[in-house]
Amino acid sequence: MIVDLWNSFKKKQFQSLYLFYGKESFLLNETIRKLLTEAISEDEREFNYSVYDMEETNIETAVEDGETMPFLGERRMVVVKNPYFLTSEKKKEKVEHNLKKLEQYVENPAPFTVFVFLLPHEKIDERKKLTKQIKKAATVVEMNSFSEEETVKWIKEKAEAENVAMEKEAIDELMEKTSGNLMIIDKEMEKLCAYVGSGDKLTAEMVKQLVARSLEQNVFDLIDAVVKKKTEEAFKIFYDLLKINEEPIKILSLLTQQFRLLYQVKQLSKSGYGQDRMASSLKVHPFRIKLALKQEKQFSASELQSIIKALAETDFEIKTGKKDRQLALEFLLLKLFQQEKKQSTSGIKA
Repeated sequence: MIVDLWNSFKKKQFQSLYLFYGKESFLLNETIRKLLTEAISEDEREFNYSVYDMEETNIETAVEDGETMPFLGERRMVVVKNPYFLTSEKKKEKVEHNLKKLEQYVENPAPFTVFVFLLPHEKIDERKKLTKQIKKAATVVEMNSFSEEETVKWIKEKAEAENVAMEKEAIDELMEKTSGNLMIIDKEMEKLCAYVGSGDKLTAEMVKQLVARSLEQNVFDLIDAVVKKKTEEAFKIFYDLLKINEEPIKILSLLTQQFRLLYQVKQLSKSGYGQDRMASSLKVHPFRIKLALKQEKQFSASELQSIIKALAETDFEIKTGKKDRQLALEFLLLKLFQQEKKQSTSGIKA
């Protein structure tokens, strides 16, 4: 859906009203960038492009701008940031908004203006009259994440735009190294395409050599080493992270997030949830769910609960100064391996 939207911009197919909302800041910012690039030429933006933050400016100002004819150009673009009056969130407003004025504009938007609501919020309040009106009149797109299929399609399009061929294995390697993080993928693709050059092929080996492993990916590998009872490998990953100045408390936090995700995925899997539904319910990228589904099978629900409890105890010991941060995590890893020894006597867990 989002890639299709971007393609409509390239074809110069613009709507008078858009509402983009969600927690994926990269998608929100990239969508505005692409829309602006196609809708308003660079030399016209000083006069025909405006951004209004609803936490600082009233909506009437934005509406009046939207109703103003473009100057020396075909169209005007107005972006309304943080329109929290479209959510159920109760905020102490610094600015009073005349929403009647906005309702009138939505009912009859200016044909020469691309008017965009940009809301970095997970949900809109569909019970509100104004929200219903906007949903009916505008192109509304939720931007909480790409599906795995959309991410792959987007990577291919970025490579094609630079006239670079990309092996399927290279895409898989990039997805794994970045855990599907769109902002990281965007930066890495720019670097990879510049390295390969127009007309050449990007291989999995190049991705392995040029793309740094994210902290999240290292934590995933750390857990994987525990699952496979590779004590030496797990401690090597841990000490390598310390060498590059990763904070033990941050490593612990990511370990906790990952084990909680494994527990949640296990419970949802038992309830019959598919990968995409899990991703939507847990608000994480589908690729992370795909990886978690591989790991959670190695633990029973009770074992995951015990590990999460051990992680919480370690966090308490560090924050209360009972144990040195590095020592506390070393003890934690030893506990995890003890957990694995118990597992090996009972087989793979359901």
